[in-house]
Order: sequence, then C-alpha cells, then structure tokens
Amino acid sequence: MDILGLAVSAEDVEDMGRVKVRYLVPPELRSGHTAIVDGYVIEGHVPVEVINRLLRERPDFIGLAVAGMPAGSPGMEVEDAAAVPFDVIAFDGAGWQAVFAGYPDK
Repeated sequence: MDILGLAVSAEDVEDMGRVKVRYLVPPELRSGHTAIVDGYVIEGHVPVEVINRLLRERPDFIGLAVAGMPAGSPGMEVEDAAAVPFDVIAFDGAGWQAVFAGYPDK
C-alpha cells in the first residue's frame, strides 16, 4: 500500500503497550498509533512533512512523537476550527527529549 508517497504495511497487534515498550517510546509521549518508518519510531499524529524531514536528515535519535491527539494534527482536523499548537518531540532510548518541530509553525 502507498500512502503519501510512503510504502506502508499494517500489522494487527493485540498489546500495543508491548510495542511501545519494545521500541522505547517514553510513557509521557505515547499515543494511539505507533509506526516504524525506515528504522525510526513514529508515535502518534506526526505530520508527514516532519517524517520526510527526519528521513532526509537522518538524525541520531530513535523516534518522533506527538503525545495525545491534539486538534489540528494529521487526522484530528476539525472543520472551521483553528489547530491547537503542538510539538513534535524527538526522543532516544536513554530519556533524552527535544522539540524537533512545532505546529502550526510555532
């Protein structure tokens, strides 16, 4: 399957908590969706342009996350409503976290 220029395959998993632990997603950054994109962990509603930036730059961390489900994030758009500002957080397996991108254009 091809979504927004990315080849995608889906896997049904009974225990997503285990997936998040396996891929070292910090508890405070967890959301309803976890993906592995070219070796990086993508947690939550991360905009595709941020994923594309990640793949271009290839930084030395394990993933990106948008905690929760903020209004205005991909898939959470609300008609006639402004997006709620949110950050895309980079993280590694040792507890480091930093803002990688802010939306909308924070």
